[in-house]
Amino acid sequence: MNARDKTLSSPVRGIEDRIEAIDWRPVAAELDAQGAATIEGLITPAECEALAALYPLDTLFRSSVVMARHGFGRGEYRYFAYPLPELISTLRKTFYRRLAPMANRWHEAMGMPVRFPEQHAEFIARCQAAGQVRPTPLLLKYGVGDFNCLHQDLYGEHVFPLQLVLLLSRPGRDFEGGEFVMTEQRPRMQSRAMVLPLRQGDVAVIAVRHRPVQGPRGAYRVILRHGVSQVRSGQRHTAGIIFHDAT
Repeated sequence: MNARDKTLSSPVRGIEDRIEAIDWRPVAAELDAQGAATIEGLITPAECEALAALYPLDTLFRSSVVMARHGFGRGEYRYFAYPLPELISTLRKTFYRRLAPMANRWHEAMGMPVRFPEQHAEFIARCQAAGQVRPTPLLLKYGVGDFNCLHQDLYGEHVFPLQLVLLLSRPGRDFEGGEFVMTEQRPRMQSRAMVLPLRQGDVAVIAVRHRPVQGPRGAYRVILRHGVSQVRSGQRHTAGIIFHDAT
């Protein structure tokens, strides 16, 4: 059985149980404090390799982007078409259920009126009604000298404020460099840089656009962006799971 068959047809064994077993209190605390939290070793090496092996399979993707052509950096990425691979779909739906209460809490703190339903299917129906019908989960591939400029994954009117990054390759063995980086810009302050030291199978939960920070006069919004530093050697594969779809 090839990688496509394994990833699309076989049961994703235990992934929902693994997500439900996460201690969400420190995850929520890190997200509140930093706008990012890492869940170590959630995805098995076999699952990482199976996902990375999907990259050349044209029929699984709706579009491909060469970053240098658009000034996004260097490297490539491909957006999955529906139906999504089972692992990606399961991660998207299961994480959404756990993150929706935090997303609602953040929106309330920032004075934003939008609230998110409990189930991902309901949120996707909202996106589709607004013309956001193209799936946004993606695979990214970086070679020597490649990097990803700081950016935000927005795609339309409806934006879920959190997203996932999965490192599929092994730092120090498959590639060198290629650190996952974020910046945070608070009003009237210089930007703060963060580096998330991800390992194969780690999942980073990150803010898409902004997060609330408590100030002396109440909560205010700080802006976050994310990217990848230059890969010095080897090849780096990652997956991104955005919960809203694109116009």
